[in-house]
Amino acid sequence: MFLIMLRFSDNKSAAADHMQAHNAWIANGFEDGVFMLTGTVEPKQGGAVLAYNITRAELEKRVAQDPFVANTVVTAEITEITPGRTDARLDFLKG
Repeated sequence: MFLIMLRFSDNKSAAADHMQAHNAWIANGFEDGVFMLTGTVEPKQGGAVLAYNITRAELEKRVAQDPFVANTVVTAEITEITPGRTDARLDFLKG
């Protein structure tokens, strides 16, 4: 499982120009069964994505294709998490 932190860069003002393509990138991640959650890091610092069912190399490639990343609207930090103990509703993550 991976946590992707997308932190706004100095180019944050370009976000509106790439928002439609960024949202399509997010939708594709859900359609592919890779993204489990996306959301805003408050207060408006950027975003976060929870991903699974993908290798780190594949995820790095996918993240590089995010229009926000490609156009330096955000910087991306990927953190790998190996689940240990989970709530029963998340047991599928321990695979």
